[in-house]
Amino acid sequence: MRLLHTSDWHLGRSFHRVSLLDAQAAFLDHLVATVRERDVDAVLVAGDVYDRAVPPLPAVELFDTALHRLADAGVPTVMISGNHDSGRRLGVAARLIEKAGIHLRTDPAGAGTPVVLADAHGDVALYGLPYLEPSLVRDELGAGKAGHEAVLDAAMDRVRADLARRPAGTRSVVLAHAFVAGGEPSDSERDITVGGVAAVPAGVFDGVDYAALGHLHGSQAITERVRYSGSPLAYSFSEVHHRKTMWLVDLGADGAITAAERVACPVPRALARLRGRLDDLLADPELARHEDAWVEATLTDPVRPTDPMARLCARFPHTLSLVFEPERTADDPLASYARRLRDRSDQQIAEDFVAHVRGGAGPDGAERAALHSAFEDVRVAMAEREVAG
Repeated sequence: MRLLHTSDWHLGRSFHRVSLLDAQAAFLDHLVATVRERDVDAVLVAGDVYDRAVPPLPAVELFDTALHRLADAGVPTVMISGNHDSGRRLGVAARLIEKAGIHLRTDPAGAGTPVVLADAHGDVALYGLPYLEPSLVRDELGAGKAGHEAVLDAAMDRVRADLARRPAGTRSVVLAHAFVAGGEPSDSERDITVGGVAAVPAGVFDGVDYAALGHLHGSQAITERVRYSGSPLAYSFSEVHHRKTMWLVDLGADGAITAAERVACPVPRALARLRGRLDDLLADPELARHEDAWVEATLTDPVRPTDPMARLCARFPHTLSLVFEPERTADDPLASYARRLRDRSDQQIAEDFVAHVRGGAGPDGAERAALHSAFEDVRVAMAEREVAG
């Protein structure tokens, strides 16, 4: 069975205030063409269909058009909700849409109920695990603890239990939206950390033949059987070195992955990250190749130049982001402060602040727990608003 694995469409998202709707439409054209030209048997969409819980109308219209085209192609599509989606909204009319071969899996309670497809070698059970917010699904799934690994384990227990009841030789595929250990993140994914732990081990998916993952925006293989398709478009300059693709995966008669090919997605415009003094960026002939790219420029001038954006745009008309990082000596207090903040969590920064205002004494155990609880309450409240949205 040939599977086309994609995820993280983020319909409705812009890139530094530039609309990507046309680029997203071009990607969906490419997806449908790939389905038709490469004899795809099923399309897998592993979450984050939309960029936010209440998407703009043009994004909804684009999604509606995509569903009609996939249905017209006569190829089944299995789709789950991600952490950017409102599962309840995305799942509206799911049972009706299913009659057209579009299977929306947005309810965690249905984790153990697969879409069953068949080919010449027998059945393939495809299980959809929507994004599982631990605080909201722990009780429903009977998870022992409120963490990503615990709720995914509980959902996978349902998958394995259902699979055990099926005829011997039934092949299995799971769609999931999670941060799996070993994956390489970028700046454009929304943090899903719970209790300081964001990643779950790849072993949580043991027992199935293929895990089609969403959430991380770079295409990557965690193992032969556990893969991220990545987003079809770049959504941050941190993705400048990504090659945007979909996975075309062949599942053999015995459940082995007999082939896995990356199918390139259309690139609306190249990305470039430039760094240096303004005059050097404007004069360097080596940078001519970036003059038509979307540009993020980091200026290192010791003193902020006059009209830097206008001057940059004269050479690089698609400059979208301007960052100032003046050259500083190692003992400059501003430079050392920036180094202290780099790669630190909100919890660590808050604890450092407490130590600073006290003259060196950091928070005790109870205070650290209170800070952790406050940050967790805010994160859960935001997740609940997304779901309710």
